[in-house]
Amino acid sequence: MSFTLRLTIALIAGVVAAAILSPFVAAAVAAIGFRFPFPRIFDRVVMVTVLGALLMQARQLGLARLLRTAYARPGLNYARSTRGFLIAIATVAILVAAALAMGAHSGEPASRIWRILPKYFLSAIAIAIIEEGFFRAILFGGMTGDFERTAALVLSSAIYSLAHLVRAPAHYYVTGFHPWLGFHNLAASAAQLSHPTVAFPTFFGLFLLGLVLAEAYVLTGTVYFSMGLHAGFVVGAKMWPKLTSAGVALPRWLEGWGRIPLISGAAAWAMAIAILLLLRPLTRRGFQRQAT
Repeated sequence: MSFTLRLTIALIAGVVAAAILSPFVAAAVAAIGFRFPFPRIFDRVVMVTVLGALLMQARQLGLARLLRTAYARPGLNYARSTRGFLIAIATVAILVAAALAMGAHSGEPASRIWRILPKYFLSAIAIAIIEEGFFRAILFGGMTGDFERTAALVLSSAIYSLAHLVRAPAHYYVTGFHPWLGFHNLAASAAQLSHPTVAFPTFFGLFLLGLVLAEAYVLTGTVYFSMGLHAGFVVGAKMWPKLTSAGVALPRWLEGWGRIPLISGAAAWAMAIAILLLLRPLTRRGFQRQAT
């Protein structure tokens, strides 16, 4: 069985298991007095069940080899992570500067922004480690054994985009036990794809970002540069509404046309394409691709 087919089966099994288990988890969470939106509970359960499904197939998928290659020599790669982070922050800063020049400004006091920035930074690091480990090290790395490299890069980037796009369109809270709620949440998430013209701007922006991150992995042989980029983009995306929410209404080409701001705008697409074209010199200077 090919890597891609085996991984697909494992992911489907994990998601179905989450749809079954998440109503039990939500009922237990409500019973002990916590209040979390069901889509957030569902997402966390998906992470656990998918991880379990992957671990059950770890040997057949070669996960240890893929992760060992992607995370090789961490002590020598801090500079790569830092460089990627600074490039991403500089990219978002250019877009923020454009928004400020058009009359937008922060709707919150600077003191509050500085207080929440460390939380965003830690969250971004966690997201970058987890997502680069899955989408680049496992998904892209494994698919290169089934497909030519360019095809694997495009397919893995499309999957990366879809995984972020297919999320519950609204947060809602539940009490008690509703056995079919997990499957209803899945259906509501997938229903967004029935409106391709609405979903396309976000899909395309995330797809370009996936290409950038995957190509960074190809050029460096490890995930550290792409992790830095990823973390920087996450911090930038979280800070964007904090820094530009007041003042004039921004044009759609900058603000975005889709549900996720900024990444669904043509300005962000242009910046992603520019980074993609400049990745080779950005990753080459001072570093050599590690042997895999």
